[in-house]
Amino acid sequence: MTDKELIKKIRLLEKKIEIKHKKNAIERYNKGDIVHRKQMEFHKCQRRNRWIFGGNRSGKTECGAVEVVWRLRGIHPYRQNKDNIFGWIVSPTFQVSRDVAQSKILQYLNPDWIADVVMQQGKSSNLSGGVIDYILVKNVFGGVSKLGFKSSEQGRIKFQGASLDFVWFDEEPPKDIYDECRMRVFDKKGDIFGTMTPLLGLTFAYNKIFLNETGDDQIWHIFMEWADNPYLDKDEVMTLSSSLSDDILESRRYGRFINNQGLVYSEFDQQIHVIEPFNVPKEWYDNLSIDPGLNNPLSCHWYAVDGDGNVYVVAEHYEKGQTVDYHAKVIKRTCDELGWHKDSFGRVGALIDSAASQRTLAAEKSVVELFLDEGIQVNPKVDKNLFSGISRVKQYLKGSMNKHSGHGGLYIFKNCVNLIREIKSYWWGEGDTPKKKDDHALDELRYYIMSRPESFKPQIKLSVIQKDKRKLERELMRKRRNGGA
Repeated sequence: MTDKELIKKIRLLEKKIEIKHKKNAIERYNKGDIVHRKQMEFHKCQRRNRWIFGGNRSGKTECGAVEVVWRLRGIHPYRQNKDNIFGWIVSPTFQVSRDVAQSKILQYLNPDWIADVVMQQGKSSNLSGGVIDYILVKNVFGGVSKLGFKSSEQGRIKFQGASLDFVWFDEEPPKDIYDECRMRVFDKKGDIFGTMTPLLGLTFAYNKIFLNETGDDQIWHIFMEWADNPYLDKDEVMTLSSSLSDDILESRRYGRFINNQGLVYSEFDQQIHVIEPFNVPKEWYDNLSIDPGLNNPLSCHWYAVDGDGNVYVVAEHYEKGQTVDYHAKVIKRTCDELGWHKDSFGRVGALIDSAASQRTLAAEKSVVELFLDEGIQVNPKVDKNLFSGISRVKQYLKGSMNKHSGHGGLYIFKNCVNLIREIKSYWWGEGDTPKKKDDHALDELRYYIMSRPESFKPQIKLSVIQKDKRKLERELMRKRRNGGA
């Protein structure tokens, strides 16, 4: 064999290896030594309405594309698979679809798996250069799955009629299209999932998905930022981060919702501060805190503290339109279920807003007195200083994020949904004052945190000379008090 023939064979072999490598991109996804942990957390989640709020280049679109290909092929490693899957990808425009979602799908979809392609624009011989209408994909169970590409600019009417197994929103859709797509997956008990960078402000996605204001247990979200993507160069991340303003970093790097004023508790990270409930040792039980309300909700939480000063919010009662005796019964019942401590008279202790001590012309007794009548020993002597309280809460939030901060952390059981919702939606208003809206749980959180003593500061050991100096100073002060005698 001549050198020329050998070189030709080597190049042919290299070409075959390159083609095989491209065809098996899905097999290399998150395999090996480097794994994108948050991408896998998204894939493993079993909720039916999952969202990634991520910065640019955080890996969110990659995650959505792989989820789609797994579903179409019937090879999802964490979900029940079936044949003849029908799903949509919804992008802001068809041009964005072509350049982003469509490109990622083609990257992970082995050409041998494609049964047919129908184009909107361009030729099927050049898929990446045109706009795809839909792709038919061979399913491992023998059927054929269908993936349609949709654009939000088509308007809601173009989204009617279909019965779908899933919809992937690549970036945030208008609310009416989101609502219509939820109806498309209704009869098949299908899934909604979205990957987006929140650039539009406090839209419906903020309220319905991030805050989950309806308490839908199928809604789930996760944040992805540059540091979560193990494939990004760390030096480049540092360089770009230093060149961007704080508000741009919030959305473009961290994927966080922003408005002009900013979040009061920007330190709050649901992945860190919200935890699964566990059996709290009774010796950790500390106190209850109550913010009373009638037309507004009454908020009450149960607080525990471990030996390291970490605060745990372990239970919640949050309800409006009820009387004090009703709230007292619920609070006492929860205390009994938890085995909460009581005083020698069998009463439960709690902190409460000092305004509860006041009587009105319409009532013979104050709220404090009414709770006492129901066997709850409420203490209205709380520190209501707003800015000091916010500062202390922030210290505890930072303590959870930095174990070496010298300060305890704050951890909230995930069943305390109203406290979690309020802390995520507490915004600064005008004049460096938080907006007075939906802050009932946050008020009583502050009352409790302000009741906690400051972290212990060890006494500084004095030298012999320093001790003698202190002794002389005390003697001098004593002589002055005694008139110089």
